[in-house]
Amino acid sequence: MYFKNFDKIYYDFQVAGKHQLHIVTDITKNLRFKKEILANITVYDEYDIKDGETPEIIAEKIYGNAKYHWIIMLVNERYDYLNDFPLSTYNLEQHITQKYGVGNEYDTHHYVDLSGYIVDEWNAEATSVSNYQYEDELNETKRRIKIVSPSLINTILKNFNSLWVIAVR
Repeated sequence: MYFKNFDKIYYDFQVAGKHQLHIVTDITKNLRFKKEILANITVYDEYDIKDGETPEIIAEKIYGNAKYHWIIMLVNERYDYLNDFPLSTYNLEQHITQKYGVGNEYDTHHYVDLSGYIVDEWNAEATSVSNYQYEDELNETKRRIKIVSPSLINTILKNFNSLWVIAVR
Protein backbone atom coordinates (compact mmCIF):
# COMPACT_ATOMS: atom_id res chain seq x y z
CA MET A 1 0.00 0.00 0.00
CA TYR A 2 2.78 2.46 0.88
CA PHE A 3 4.42 2.31 -2.55
CA LYS A 4 1.22 2.23 -4.61
CA ASN A 5 1.21 6.02 -5.16
CA PHE A 6 4.88 6.22 -6.07
CA ASP A 7 5.72 7.08 -9.67
CA LYS A 8 6.90 4.33 -12.00
CA ILE A 9 10.09 4.87 -13.98
CA TYR A 10 12.09 3.01 -16.58
CA TYR A 11 15.34 1.57 -15.26
CA ASP A 12 18.11 0.13 -17.38
CA PHE A 13 19.44 -3.10 -15.86
CA GLN A 14 22.56 -4.71 -17.24
CA VAL A 15 22.27 -8.48 -16.97
CA ALA A 16 24.97 -10.76 -18.42
CA GLY A 17 26.29 -7.87 -20.50
CA LYS A 18 22.88 -7.09 -22.03
CA HIS A 19 20.73 -4.05 -21.33
CA GLN A 20 17.18 -4.72 -20.17
CA LEU A 21 14.69 -1.90 -19.64
CA HIS A 22 12.21 -2.52 -16.80
CA ILE A 23 9.45 -0.45 -15.25
CA VAL A 24 10.14 -0.09 -11.52
CA THR A 25 8.74 1.89 -8.60
CA ASP A 26 10.65 5.13 -8.04
CA ILE A 27 11.69 4.76 -4.40
CA THR A 28 13.91 7.85 -4.49
CA LYS A 29 11.03 10.10 -3.45
CA ASN A 30 10.78 10.80 0.21
CA LEU A 31 7.27 11.01 1.65
CA ARG A 32 6.37 12.66 4.96
CA PHE A 33 3.22 13.54 6.82
CA LYS A 34 2.48 17.22 6.49
CA LYS A 35 3.64 18.93 9.70
CA GLU A 36 0.18 20.43 10.18
CA ILE A 37 -1.39 16.99 10.12
CA LEU A 38 0.94 15.69 12.81
CA ALA A 39 0.39 18.81 14.91
CA ASN A 40 -3.40 18.38 14.73
CA ILE A 41 -3.54 14.70 15.54
CA THR A 42 -4.17 14.73 19.26
CA VAL A 43 -5.18 11.13 19.68
CA TYR A 44 -1.82 9.49 20.15
CA ASP A 45 -0.95 6.67 22.44
CA GLU A 46 2.60 6.03 23.50
CA TYR A 47 3.93 2.55 22.91
CA ASP A 48 7.14 0.89 24.07
CA ILE A 49 8.48 -1.47 21.43
CA LYS A 50 9.09 -4.91 22.89
CA ASP A 51 12.20 -6.94 22.16
CA GLY A 52 12.12 -8.19 18.58
CA GLU A 53 9.01 -6.26 17.50
CA THR A 54 9.07 -4.71 14.03
CA PRO A 55 6.79 -1.99 12.66
CA GLU A 56 4.84 -4.75 10.88
CA ILE A 57 4.26 -6.67 14.10
CA ILE A 58 3.14 -3.49 15.89
CA ALA A 59 0.80 -2.52 13.03
CA GLU A 60 -0.75 -5.99 13.08
CA LYS A 61 -1.15 -5.82 16.86
CA ILE A 62 -2.60 -2.28 16.96
CA TYR A 63 -4.41 -1.90 13.63
CA GLY A 64 -5.03 -5.52 12.66
CA ASN A 65 -3.01 -5.14 9.45
CA ALA A 66 0.77 -5.42 9.07
CA LYS A 67 0.57 -3.38 5.84
CA TYR A 68 -0.02 -0.24 7.94
CA HIS A 69 3.57 -0.32 9.22
CA TRP A 70 4.31 2.76 7.10
CA ILE A 71 1.88 4.82 9.20
CA ILE A 72 3.85 3.96 12.33
CA MET A 73 7.12 4.84 10.62
CA LEU A 74 5.93 8.15 9.19
CA VAL A 75 4.08 9.34 12.30
CA ASN A 76 7.26 8.80 14.30
CA GLU A 77 9.46 10.25 11.56
CA ARG A 78 11.52 7.09 11.47
CA TYR A 79 12.56 6.35 7.93
CA ASP A 80 15.48 3.98 8.35
CA TYR A 81 14.05 0.60 9.20
CA LEU A 82 17.37 -0.73 10.52
CA ASN A 83 18.73 2.24 12.44
CA ASP A 84 15.63 4.06 13.68
CA PHE A 85 14.09 1.15 15.60
CA PRO A 86 15.56 -0.72 18.58
CA LEU A 87 17.56 -3.84 17.92
CA SER A 88 16.55 -7.08 19.61
CA THR A 89 18.83 -8.15 22.45
CA TYR A 90 20.48 -10.76 20.22
CA ASN A 91 21.05 -8.29 17.35
CA LEU A 92 22.28 -5.61 19.77
CA GLU A 93 24.88 -7.97 21.18
CA GLN A 94 26.02 -8.89 17.66
CA HIS A 95 26.20 -5.20 16.73
CA ILE A 96 28.31 -4.37 19.79
CA THR A 97 30.73 -7.23 19.13
CA GLN A 98 31.02 -6.28 15.46
CA LYS A 99 31.51 -2.58 16.24
CA TYR A 100 34.02 -2.90 19.11
CA GLY A 101 35.55 -6.32 18.50
CA VAL A 102 35.41 -9.63 20.31
CA GLY A 103 36.38 -9.18 23.96
CA ASN A 104 35.94 -5.38 23.88
CA GLU A 105 32.21 -5.27 24.55
CA TYR A 106 32.66 -4.24 28.19
CA ASP A 107 35.68 -1.98 27.74
CA THR A 108 35.23 1.63 28.80
CA HIS A 109 33.48 3.76 26.20
CA HIS A 110 33.54 7.00 28.21
CA TYR A 111 33.15 8.40 31.74
CA VAL A 112 30.25 10.30 33.31
CA ASP A 113 29.83 12.32 36.49
CA LEU A 114 26.96 12.01 38.98
CA SER A 115 24.78 14.23 36.77
CA GLY A 116 25.41 12.05 33.73
CA TYR A 117 27.68 14.52 31.94
CA ILE A 118 30.66 13.13 30.05
CA VAL A 119 33.88 13.87 31.94
CA ASP A 120 37.54 12.92 31.86
CA GLU A 121 38.53 9.74 33.66
CA TRP A 122 40.49 11.65 36.31
CA ASN A 123 37.40 13.58 37.43
CA ALA A 124 36.66 12.72 41.08
CA GLU A 125 33.06 11.77 40.25
CA ALA A 126 33.93 9.83 37.08
CA THR A 127 32.15 6.54 36.55
CA SER A 128 32.95 4.40 33.54
CA VAL A 129 30.34 3.53 30.93
CA SER A 130 31.13 0.40 28.93
CA ASN A 131 30.67 -0.02 25.22
CA TYR A 132 27.77 -2.35 26.01
CA GLN A 133 26.10 0.13 28.37
CA TYR A 134 26.52 2.97 25.86
CA GLU A 135 25.02 1.00 22.95
CA ASP A 136 22.23 -0.43 25.13
CA GLU A 137 21.21 3.05 26.33
CA LEU A 138 21.30 4.35 22.76
CA ASN A 139 19.15 1.42 21.65
CA GLU A 140 16.63 2.06 24.46
CA THR A 141 16.07 5.67 23.31
CA LYS A 142 14.44 4.21 20.18
CA ARG A 143 11.90 2.13 22.09
CA ARG A 144 9.10 4.67 22.78
CA ILE A 145 6.94 5.59 19.79
CA LYS A 146 3.64 7.33 19.10
CA ILE A 147 0.70 5.32 17.87
CA VAL A 148 -2.16 7.04 16.05
CA SER A 149 -5.49 5.99 17.47
CA PRO A 150 -6.93 3.05 15.52
CA SER A 151 -10.13 5.08 15.16
CA LEU A 152 -8.26 7.49 12.82
CA ILE A 153 -6.76 4.89 10.49
CA ASN A 154 -9.74 4.80 8.11
CA THR A 155 -9.64 8.60 7.86
CA ILE A 156 -5.91 8.54 7.14
CA LEU A 157 -6.34 5.87 4.48
CA LYS A 158 -9.35 7.61 2.90
CA ASN A 159 -7.47 10.88 2.62
CA PHE A 160 -4.12 9.31 1.80
CA ASN A 161 -3.32 11.54 -1.18
CA SER A 162 -4.13 14.77 0.66
CA LEU A 163 -2.14 13.81 3.74
CA TRP A 164 1.21 13.52 1.99
CA VAL A 165 3.63 15.97 0.53
CA ILE A 166 6.42 14.85 -1.75
CA ALA A 167 9.78 16.24 -0.69
CA VAL A 168 12.58 17.11 -3.07
CA ARG A 169 14.62 14.08 -4.10
